[in-house]
Amino acid sequence: MGIRLMGVAHAKVQKLHKTLSARSSSSSSTSRHDVPKGHFAVYVGDDGTCKKRFVVPITYLNHPLFLNLLNLAEEEYGFDHPMGVLTIPCTQDYFLTLTSSLSCS
Repeated sequence: MGIRLMGVAHAKVQKLHKTLSARSSSSSSTSRHDVPKGHFAVYVGDDGTCKKRFVVPITYLNHPLFLNLLNLAEEEYGFDHPMGVLTIPCTQDYFLTLTSSLSCS
């Protein structure tokens, strides 16, 4: 990835990981009704890893760094995502680091 995030405290990344993990599910059979209002679900993982489901706030859609991830997803999958839902082609660690910086803004 060409973007490198600096200054994200490790404790904040761990806290976000716990929060997102509590909201996430590795099962693709979950209902769309388990996504709270104001949030949306995405699958995150590059081709070599198992993809994990995360539920993130809709406000992330306004952030340029998150929009870069959406552009990568568009380039990689177009409108034919492998999980049948929005899939972001990056490592889960990178996704957690990026989303923790969005939460701190």
